[in-house]
Amino acid sequence: MSEAREQAGGERSSWVFGLAFAFVLLVLAVWVDWKWPGVSRFPVRGIDVSHHQGEIDWNAVASARVRFAFIKSSEGRDHRDTRFQENWAEADRVGLARGAYHFFTFCSPGAAQARHFLEVVPPRKGTLPPAVDVEFAGNCRSWTSIEDIRRELRIFLAAIEKAWGRQPLLYLTSESDSRIVSGHFDDHPVWIRNVFWRPGRREPAWLFWQFSDDGRLPGIDTPVDLNVYRGGLDELAVLSQRPAQRPAQRTQRTGGVPSEGAPTKP
Repeated sequence: MSEAREQAGGERSSWVFGLAFAFVLLVLAVWVDWKWPGVSRFPVRGIDVSHHQGEIDWNAVASARVRFAFIKSSEGRDHRDTRFQENWAEADRVGLARGAYHFFTFCSPGAAQARHFLEVVPPRKGTLPPAVDVEFAGNCRSWTSIEDIRRELRIFLAAIEKAWGRQPLLYLTSESDSRIVSGHFDDHPVWIRNVFWRPGRREPAWLFWQFSDDGRLPGIDTPVDLNVYRGGLDELAVLSQRPAQRPAQRTQRTGGVPSEGAPTKP
């Protein structure tokens, strides 16, 4: 009798464990589906890079179905990214829609930062709108008030928009959105960072979503930020003021046709 009870107890334990394990797998699958933007819903993929990625094989990047790249150009009033010119030219050569971004420093005047950005990236046709990275991470700590940051950011944005004739994109984290931008710059297009889950209703309407900061791609030896565009290729072409880029054959330095691949999950 005791043996039968022990056997029944063991079977119940196995059943409960199996049910719990299945539930965990289901929750994980739902979370991954929610966090990781599916290709069917967000087919237009891109990256953002700086000197931190080192030398990039842009032919390999283009072969991995990457359609656009935001490239760091500048920071503050005087810093230039050391790989901007090379990355800027190479992204264009392989046919990617490209945009330049500036890291906005909270402790430098907006007018000086705008002049610096325009020296590095003069206005031109055939690119994505210029973008400004507004975030607390990696920024200076001696800023005086949020209102001062807003004032200088407003000056920066006005100068860039006047020179380019286009509204700059605002790259935002949830912190910079809630503390600086929300309710003050709501008319600007947004490139949102959220590496935990899909941007929700409480986040601003976005054009681009940075969904990973540790992606892996052929042609880049380091982790790289992965992004999606909210629209399709035709809409991206309109935004970048260039013909729609259709897959798959890109110009090679040495000839040949790259193999078709896809970004791997981090």
